[in-house]
Amino acid sequence: MPSPQLRVLDIDTEQIEFHELVGRRLGFRALGASTDRYCTGRTAFRADGPPRYVPCPGRERAVGSGQCETCAGKDSFRFVHTVHRSGFVSRDLEKHVMQPHWLYLAAFANGAFKIGTAADTRKWGRLAEQGAISARYVAHADDGKAVRVAEDLVTESMGLRQAVRSAAKAASLCLPIDVEKLDAATARRAAQVREMLTGAGIAGCTPIDDRWTPPVGREALSENVSRVAYPADVATGSHGLAIRTCVGQAVIATVDDDTYVVDLAALKGRRIELGAFTSDLPAVQSALF
Repeated sequence: MPSPQLRVLDIDTEQIEFHELVGRRLGFRALGASTDRYCTGRTAFRADGPPRYVPCPGRERAVGSGQCETCAGKDSFRFVHTVHRSGFVSRDLEKHVMQPHWLYLAAFANGAFKIGTAADTRKWGRLAEQGAISARYVAHADDGKAVRVAEDLVTESMGLRQAVRSAAKAASLCLPIDVEKLDAATARRAAQVREMLTGAGIAGCTPIDDRWTPPVGREALSENVSRVAYPADVATGSHGLAIRTCVGQAVIATVDDDTYVVDLAALKGRRIELGAFTSDLPAVQSALF
């Protein structure tokens, strides 16, 4: 399976850089004020080729969802979530929407479940980015329309949410995690979802039982090690982290032999300088169990 990486845009060359994280040291300095967030650009879908990343041409400030108004207005991906209701698929989105899709049930460190979808080309990576601890694919769909019909039905019939906040995911990583127990609970809940979908008989959607394989390094979550929230704002100042494992946008890292949960989602849209920087942290109280 691919190793987790930090995706960085060089604002001078407009080239995307990927930096390996697990087992590496991540040193960086945040530039500007903590309120400075810049547009992350958009993904341009094409009928005659694969999607491509388009940086924000004006390097504008972000106003919502990590984008400026101009890039958000040109980002056609927002229509993907409503194609099963509108019935309309634009030519540039047709290749993406009409490919096979997967319906998954994901479980997070706090025991919360989420129902979600992944395109065939994103089957494994989507769950890795979501920060799932355990997950099962519960259905395979002919296209993006059928899979979203199934997703909405699961939410309406079983009350399973379609989103879990990034901050909540990261905070729950500070608690002890019984991965085997969570995986067993996921399997039971997934069986209930498949049973419901089988009875529903959604056209173009076939219930399945397929276990997701998490990224390497997840064994660190079961270790009897105290983990506390990183006591500094990564959007300001300098930081040096020895990365042990990644869970979505959060990392388990050590600083001076202490283990922390660091939510790198706070770096989205921030300008940073990579280098041999270190963390200057205050003393913190370990979590009590």
